[in-house]
Amino acid sequence: MIKNLKIGDLNIEVPIVQGGMGVAISLSGLASAVANEGGVGIISAVGIGMTEPGYRKHFRESNKIALRKEIRKARAKSDGVIGVNIMLAVSDFDDLLKVAIEEKVDIVIMGAGLPLKLPACITDPSYEEGTTKFIPKVSSAKAARLIFQYWSNKYDRIPDAIVVEGPLAGGHLGFSKDSMQYPENSLQFLVKSTINELDTFEQKYGREIPLIAGGGIYTGKDMFEILDAGASAVKMGTRFVTTHECDAALSFKQNYINCSSDDITLIDSPVGLPGRVISNDFIKAIQNGKQKPVKCPWKCLKTCNYRDVQFCIAEALFNAANGNFENGFSFAGAKAYLAKEIISVKETFQQIKNEYNQCAYSTEAVSCF
Repeated sequence: MIKNLKIGDLNIEVPIVQGGMGVAISLSGLASAVANEGGVGIISAVGIGMTEPGYRKHFRESNKIALRKEIRKARAKSDGVIGVNIMLAVSDFDDLLKVAIEEKVDIVIMGAGLPLKLPACITDPSYEEGTTKFIPKVSSAKAARLIFQYWSNKYDRIPDAIVVEGPLAGGHLGFSKDSMQYPENSLQFLVKSTINELDTFEQKYGREIPLIAGGGIYTGKDMFEILDAGASAVKMGTRFVTTHECDAALSFKQNYINCSSDDITLIDSPVGLPGRVISNDFIKAIQNGKQKPVKCPWKCLKTCNYRDVQFCIAEALFNAANGNFENGFSFAGAKAYLAKEIISVKETFQQIKNEYNQCAYSTEAVSCF
C-alpha cells in the first residue's frame, strides 16, 4: 500500500500532488478531479486572467477574478485537497496570494524564485495561521536551506513542506542547460541532499517536513523509486495532461500523444530560464531567430523586458492551451512521449497505483516492469 501524505493537519490519502500548469492547463476541472481521487489538485494562477473577457484592459483585476472563480468552482466539485501554484516572478504575486488565502485554499506552492520575505497578508496578526499550508518549490538543497533558515530566523516558523523539482520537468527549469546532466542534479540526489538539510529544522521544530519530488515522475515505477529514495510524495504534471478533465483543448492533449522523444526539446524563454517544450513550427521559427510581435497589455512578469523579448511566453502558452499551435506551443516534461491515450483522472490514478504496486511487491525494485 502507498503511504499517505501528511502536511500538518492535512491527511492526503494518495501522495500525489498534481503539478500546477499554466497558462490555463490546470484549472478547476483537473484540480477537482485529482482531489476527488485522494491527491492534491493544484490550480495554476499563472496568466489565469487570460480566461476572462476583456483581460487586456484589466489584466491585474482579471487575474484576481479568475483565480477566485476557479477556486470556488473546484470547491463546488470536490471536498478534497485543493491548492494553488503561484510564481514569485509574476508582478501580482501578492494579490494572487491574498486571494488564495481569503478563499482558504489548503495549499499554496510558491516557485520561480526564493520566497524569503513573507508577504504582509501572511505576517499580519489577523491571519489565521495553519489554515493554508505554504510550500516553496526549489531546485537545490542550498535553496531549501536558505528559505528555511531565513523563515526560522526572521519569523520563527518554517514552511509546511518543500517541493524539490529536478531537471526533467516540463516548463521553466531552475537549471542551466549545461548543468542538467550533472549527477548532483539528478532528482534522487536532490531529494537525498535536501532531506539532509531539513534534518536540523525537523529537530528544532519537532515535526517532520514532507518533501515532494517532481520532474520526470510519470509512471508508478518512477514514483516507487523516488519515494524509496526518501521523498514523502510526488508532483506529477505531464501525466495528467492527457486526461478528460484537464482544462486544455483536446488538440493540446493530442499533441502529447503524437509527440516522440525527439520532439521534446529545450528553449530559451523570455523569462530568462530554459524551458522544456514539444517542438513545432512555432518553436523552430523562434529557434531560427524569428521575431514574434509582442503587444504587452501589462508587464505580467517582474523580469520581462517585453520591448526586447523575441515572443510573449504568456500569449504563446495561452494560444496552445486553446488549440492554436500556429501561434503557440506546449510545455511538457521529459517523458511526455509516453502518453498513448486520453483517459479519465480516475483511470490515471488506478494505472499509477498498479504500476507502483507492481514494483512494491517485487522482490527487488529493479525487477519491476
